[in-house]
This record gives sequence, structure tokens and C-alpha cells, in this order.
Amino acid sequence: MKVRNWAVLFFIFDWITAIFSWFLFFYLRKTFIEKQEFELEINFYLGIVFIPLGWLFFYALQGTYYETRRMFRLRILNMTFLSSLAGSILIFFALLLDDAVRGYQDYYQSFLLLYGIHFISSVSVRLILTSFLVSTVRKKGQGFKTLIVGGNEKAIEIYQELINLPKNVNEFVGYVNINGVDHFLKDFIPNLGKVIDLEEVLKKFEIEEVIIAIESSDHDRIKDILVRIDDGKTKIKVLPDMYVILSGSVKMTNIYGALLIEITSDPMPYWQKAIKRVMDVVFSFSAIILLIPFYIFSAIAVKLSSPGPILFLQDRVGLNGLQFKIIKFRTMFMNSEAAGPQLSSSNDPRITNIGRFMRKTRLDEFPQFINVLLGDMSLVGPRPERQFYIDQIVKIEPQYLHLNRVRPGITSWGQVKYGYAENVEQMLQRMKFDLIYLKNRSLALDIKIMFYTIIIVVKAKGK
Repeated sequence: MKVRNWAVLFFIFDWITAIFSWFLFFYLRKTFIEKQEFELEINFYLGIVFIPLGWLFFYALQGTYYETRRMFRLRILNMTFLSSLAGSILIFFALLLDDAVRGYQDYYQSFLLLYGIHFISSVSVRLILTSFLVSTVRKKGQGFKTLIVGGNEKAIEIYQELINLPKNVNEFVGYVNINGVDHFLKDFIPNLGKVIDLEEVLKKFEIEEVIIAIESSDHDRIKDILVRIDDGKTKIKVLPDMYVILSGSVKMTNIYGALLIEITSDPMPYWQKAIKRVMDVVFSFSAIILLIPFYIFSAIAVKLSSPGPILFLQDRVGLNGLQFKIIKFRTMFMNSEAAGPQLSSSNDPRITNIGRFMRKTRLDEFPQFINVLLGDMSLVGPRPERQFYIDQIVKIEPQYLHLNRVRPGITSWGQVKYGYAENVEQMLQRMKFDLIYLKNRSLALDIKIMFYTIIIVVKAKGK
């Protein structure tokens, strides 16, 4: 069964169990707690329609319908427990607290009844589905398409260990060789090429997992491979060295699993990603409305500062390497890049007087709230660059390409630290902070970065 079909199946059964749970709760509450005759009233019908939608929203925030094929029983049990508790509390305070009752005991009984019915019915169906899903994934030809990078004895050890596991979920497609000499693995699985063929192999065979079968102490080689294959979607695993093992960085979720480290491309939970996008849209829409006076002031100021358009549109590279038009208030004289792309400096003569003030206060960035609404950008994320400069940066530090896995932002940790970069060297310095942000991003960190950005705007200390 395809990944999408599993998600649809979970979605349908979650909806059915949510309807059943509300019906049973409504009936038992009326007959056993309130001691009334059960009647189909308006509140019942409203609940049947909207309550299940609320549960589905909760589940979607948790990421239940994202990578459903990687679900396992303990995870689904934990997710259902948390969502049932949070959802029941919300429904209780929103819909049940105002009801007339004989005593507080009725409140306690209503809440426990609501939570108990929903949790038991939902988790029972979900565990059955998950068990069927897990057994399907373990069947030959149904596992995760896996590629091994490396063909030496170490690669054979990992391969044999995994295929001999009683609960193996890897379907080995083949391997790519590293050094061009060792091909011990060719007797077990096909050789699909060399490291230079990685991107083509991943795409052609729709690889879902990559196991890098070289020692983790070989940092330079691993870094080069990760830069090429880490797209934020493919699961990547490497061998742990003794230092990593002793430091406690190896996390196991399956007692039958091999000793491998899974590279975490994005530490932000799915529910935080969903909330982040909602915050982007709500905040940007509100900002556009509230900042209309600033837009009018800025537009007039730019128009009076020098001949030319008010807005400045420029191609930037965003999510997944796709280009978009970034929108800014123009801060330079026209034809400032007649000789080709140039970065601005502190005393750049191309910047107008009003443009210098707007850069310090970040007023020139305000139109980018439109980019956020369009989905090109986020409030917080690595600053988008032009392809001309990305090509230069990548020659020195290929890891820069990792930044294209997330939406670029109006502000970033690197922007707070460095402001506008004046040369490629400063871009590289700013990149370090953006890479750290990428590996540690969370809603709390986003809020902190936005707070410091507001301080820069208010104090006009932007660079």
C-alpha cells in the first residue's frame, strides 16, 4: 500500500471513531450522569459535525498523517494519549463547563467519561491499524528502500546484521562504492555506481534510507556525502564512534535495531512546523494592516529620495532551491548594479540618505510580509541570497545548501548578529549562525530571534 493510502486510512478511521466517541459520550452523559431521557438535540448534531473535525486537527498537528508508514505502536499510543487528554480538556472547558449540574462530581464524571471513551475507542482502532501497518512493512518487498554507501567489510557487517534482524524493515536496493577498490558487498546486493552518482541513484530508485558504512571519525568524507544527499526527507544513518556512544548521543527506539546514528535533519516537531506557518500567516496579515501608515510614509520617502520605483524586486533562492521575487523598499539609486552584482557596505555611496535610515530600522524589509503570505518566506529563517553569491559560497563551504531545506526568513539569527553582509567572508560567518539555527530551530528560538529583531528596529541599530 502506498504511503498516501496509509495516511488516508488512518484519517478515515480517526474520523469514524471520533463520531462514535461523541455519540456514546452524549448518550451515556444524558442517561447516566444527568439522569435524563436521551434525545437528539441541536447540540448533538453540532457535535457530530464539528467535534470530529477538531480531533482530526489535533492529530494532524501531531504529524499523524505525515510519514504514517513509519508509525509504530508505542509512538501511536503516546500520541493518542496526549491528543486525547488535550482535546478532552479543551472540549470540557469550551462546551461542558457552562452546563447546569447537580454538583462538581458531575463535572469530574463528564470529563473522565469523555476522555475515557475517546481514548479507548481511538487507541484500540489505531493500534490495530498500526499493527497491520508494521507487519506489512516487514514483508519482503514492502520495506523502506535502502541504499548503502560503501562496499568494504564494514558495509557487509551492517548489511548482514540488518537482514538477520527478526524485525527488519529495510529493503536493500544496492550500494554505491566510495574508494573505487573495495567491492566486497557486490556478492550480496547490486553495485549502483560511485559516490558521484549518489543524487542520480537516490532519484532513480526512490531511496528512503541511506546507511553510510564508513567510520564516523572520517568527518570530511561524511560531510561531503551529507551535503549531497541530506534533503530533509531521506533518512540517513551513520556508524557511531566510541566517543559518540559514551556521550549518550546514540538513541535507540527499537531493541532489535543495529548500532547506527540517525542524522536528525530538522529537530522541529511537526506540530511546531504547523504552528509556525499559522503564526507566519496571522502575524504577517496583521502586520500588513497595522503597518499601513509606515508603508505610506516609506513609499513617499522613497519616491522623494531619488528617481525610480518605490519597490525593489530581486531574484532570491528559497525553499528547495526555488527562486522567488523578494519585495523590499528601494534603498539605492537606480542602476546601482550596472556593472554586475555587488554587496552593499557601511558607507556605500549607492545608498540614498533615506535608504540608510530604512536599513538601520529595517523599514525596507517590511514589504516582505507579502512574501510570507505568498509562502515564499517565513518570519524567521536563514536570509535568502542570490544565486550569484550562493555559487561562490558553496565553493568554500558546501554546507550552505542545507539552508535551502527551510523557508528563508525576514530575520534570522545570522541577520541579528551581522546584519547585511558586505562580502562573502561575512556571508560565511553569518551562515554559521544560520546552520546552528537549522539544527536547533524551535518556536521558542523563533520568538527569541523576533524579540531581538524588534529591539534592533526600535533602537535603529541595524547594519
